[in-house]
Amino acid sequence: MAATKEGHEQAEGPLTIQEMAQRSGFSEPTLRYYEKAGLLGAVPRDDSSGHRRYDTPLAERVDALACLRSAGMSVADMRRYLTLLDEGDLAAAAEQRDLFARHADRLSAEIERLRVRQAYLRAKADMWDARHRSDTAAETRALTHVKRALEKF
Repeated sequence: MAATKEGHEQAEGPLTIQEMAQRSGFSEPTLRYYEKAGLLGAVPRDDSSGHRRYDTPLAERVDALACLRSAGMSVADMRRYLTLLDEGDLAAAAEQRDLFARHADRLSAEIERLRVRQAYLRAKADMWDARHRSDTAAETRALTHVKRALEKF
């Protein structure tokens, strides 16, 4: 096995769709959909079997799309990203910046919402722990934290 520049292991030769699905975290139907949707272009086929084969550059493209998708980027925005990429760095730099900044801002807001939910869950765990120990003072403190977390929802 050889490692790609992203540190992924790649078997010698192209990957099968099963191997690509395992590597990327996408399902096989998602990989087929992304091919039909134009995100991958035409995936080369094995001459004898007709099965899809993902060479290193295509596998790296799938890896990049997996990262974007896991960050919540829509198919439409991934398509826009790829279109801009084809236009070249200078021609599309400002629009690429805006696309990624918008998604980074959205992800930051989502992370903040998750932190509030985490604080709520920790406060509830503390409340139930205090109740289990019959520690009314600790339970009261935990309830205050629960209320604070709920105010941030």
